[in-house]
Amino acid sequence: MTARFKFIVIGRGMMGAAAARHLSGWTDGVALIGPGEPADYARHEGVFASHYDEARITRTIDPDPVWARLANRSIARYGEIAAGSGIDFYSESGCLLVGPKRTGGAPSYVGNVLDAAARLGVASETLTDGDLAGRFPFFSFPQGSEGVWEPKNAGHINPRRLVKAQALLAERQGAAIIPETVSSVRQEGDAVTVTTAEGNSYSGEKVLVAAGGFSINENLLPRRLDLEVYARTVAFFEVDEAAMDVWGRVPSLIWKWREGEDGIYLLPPVRYPDGKMYLKIGGDPDDLLLPTEPDIRAWFRSGGRESTKQRLTEIMTRLMPDLDLSRASMAACVTSFTPTGYPAIAMTEADRIGILSGGCGAAAKSSDEIGRLGAELIFHGRIVDDVYSTDFSANYL
Repeated sequence: MTARFKFIVIGRGMMGAAAARHLSGWTDGVALIGPGEPADYARHEGVFASHYDEARITRTIDPDPVWARLANRSIARYGEIAAGSGIDFYSESGCLLVGPKRTGGAPSYVGNVLDAAARLGVASETLTDGDLAGRFPFFSFPQGSEGVWEPKNAGHINPRRLVKAQALLAERQGAAIIPETVSSVRQEGDAVTVTTAEGNSYSGEKVLVAAGGFSINENLLPRRLDLEVYARTVAFFEVDEAAMDVWGRVPSLIWKWREGEDGIYLLPPVRYPDGKMYLKIGGDPDDLLLPTEPDIRAWFRSGGRESTKQRLTEIMTRLMPDLDLSRASMAACVTSFTPTGYPAIAMTEADRIGILSGGCGAAAKSSDEIGRLGAELIFHGRIVDDVYSTDFSANYL
């Protein structure tokens, strides 16, 4: 027997779980299909997700007005998601953004951040070298730095717990949570058939594919999505419980030491599933493209690049010279970029199959609003909200 639903969301990640929550609040007949986190990454042959983590930066300031609105709307709903689910996932530890000091009227990273804060009406402080050293003594920024401190509506979220909260609320609203891996999606007349690797089939009136980087799988969409998926490596440094009175005051940080550099991001120490506290840093020195879905699976199994871990460790010796860096580890994840620089939220040429993908390295904090737009798309056949300056179009190869 083939189970039948009105709407099927494929991908139990940050965007997909959010879409299922919003959809199931508007209608019945919703299913969310996607596997859970594998127990052994190195031996796992199935799909992965990049939300398998305990901390991601969240902030309201963004120079891009579209990303700023996506973030602000999502952050505004954190409280209701946490209260409704009973799952806390947000820590308002503040976010510090640091770059070279502004000189004259030349474009600069700090200048762009301050302009964005002014446009958005976000309360922030501008910090000089002395301010940075006094307020954040655990960091050692080079002379000639300038910071922007966002203390409210900023800090970090726990992506695992946010996904759990979204899925729990969707289930309470009547959505079926199906822990399987989708292998194919086919539109046949006025219905869409979804087949899983477990050998089951499900029928939906409409289907939303929210499979992250795995959305490039050509069996999920009528044509391959134009989505560039890049390998990313993050490094972790274990922090002693006894030292948390110092390191526990570390905020979320984005640091660009030279104009034009990508820089790094850093998360304060948080507790991971093994019971230990880790501080996390990310910022790959180059882009490693993963052109096929098997490449993505192999990358996750690899656990990351040792060369990137070493580079991040070297940066940490400059940034936090008093931190014990001897207990280091790393993990693999991916980021997915669309040609537009915004998420692809659009119906495909198969008019009952929609796509919701492409976080562009900035979507974790904004995932609830991105998911809501995906829910609008599949529910109405288009995005009804017209306040965004982009149409979130999708391109195909």
